[in-house]
Amino acid sequence: MNTEQARFNMVEQQIRPWQVLDKAALAVLSHVQRELFVPQAYQALAYTDTEIPLAHGQAMVPPRVDARLMHDLHLSGTEKVLEVGTGSGYLTALLAGRAQRVISLEVNPELAATARANLQRAGVTNTDVRVADGSQGAAGDAPFDAIVLGGSVTEVPQALLQQLQVGGHLIAIVGSDPVMCATLFTRTSDTHWHNKALWDTTAPRLQGFAEPTRFHF
Repeated sequence: MNTEQARFNMVEQQIRPWQVLDKAALAVLSHVQRELFVPQAYQALAYTDTEIPLAHGQAMVPPRVDARLMHDLHLSGTEKVLEVGTGSGYLTALLAGRAQRVISLEVNPELAATARANLQRAGVTNTDVRVADGSQGAAGDAPFDAIVLGGSVTEVPQALLQQLQVGGHLIAIVGSDPVMCATLFTRTSDTHWHNKALWDTTAPRLQGFAEPTRFHF
């Protein structure tokens, strides 16, 4: 596979049509070698518009979803970012290309170890991957300029919203299959947050987040 051409095609055919047009974001997407974050068995799918299985029932979302999550935070390069759900480390690498520092929380130790190795192989040095319950965030390192959830949740825990800087943004895919929406939360004061629905998509569930009780009749 010609990975350079495949990466170019991914950006032009999948990501630009999804309204990722910021030049700095596109530069990161053109630079990060996605094949370094894809399991060996699925290398042929590294630049395709599809989910890719990971260990422990997890999956990489299509590249356009990670691209849009990174893009819609509008990072400038000076931010401290918290990522919840490291997965393979691909979104971590994209965020690291647009921020000063990324702390990433992964509940599964094996996935965390693989992501660290992937990031090292890709030459990404401004990340800190930790094994932790992402639903509780990283209060000791708060406040954060931006927080991104790398999978879907029913609702965003207040514990995470509280760790945002005033003026900071949190982006998450919120809802239940088949209706989910990427939603941007902005902290407007010590006690208030504003949220805005951005775009519809679906994504695998993040582990460790509360699910609503389902009633059966």
